[in-house]
Amino acid sequence: MNELESKFAQTIKQNKSTIYTVCYMFSKDADEVNDLFQEAVINMWRGFEGFENRSNVKTWIYRVTLNTCISQDRKKRRNETEPLTMDINLFEDHDEDTRQVDMLHERISRLQPFDRAIVLLWLENMPYEEIGQVVGISTTAVATRLYRIKEQLKKMNN
Repeated sequence: MNELESKFAQTIKQNKSTIYTVCYMFSKDADEVNDLFQEAVINMWRGFEGFENRSNVKTWIYRVTLNTCISQDRKKRRNETEPLTMDINLFEDHDEDTRQVDMLHERISRLQPFDRAIVLLWLENMPYEEIGQVVGISTTAVATRLYRIKEQLKKMNN
């Protein structure tokens, strides 16, 4: 393994949970999350040599992962199919916290991909300025979008 490969492997290892968190916001299906993770890592590898540390590496990872997930989401929506499912989930948890988390995830999944990305970064406690850097908008635009997104989430029915 050369120095670049070693540095890349270390970067992925240190940021694995961040990548998985972003991927999870675009799908609850474990196989699909793993596919998104793999696709994001491939895209990071393609751009890693050109990454010049002009921004924080975590910001770059968020940006690449979000762009990957948004692209895959668009492809999936164009080719949407009906998945085969069981009528019962033996592992389903029915406590109040789980229902709240599931409801929030379901509502967030109905947002447009760009808005989903902003909510995800906000839920990760990222400062507005850094969210703006990741998604490519101003800090003021982040604040405005978040306000509108929160209002939209409140108005959604389950």
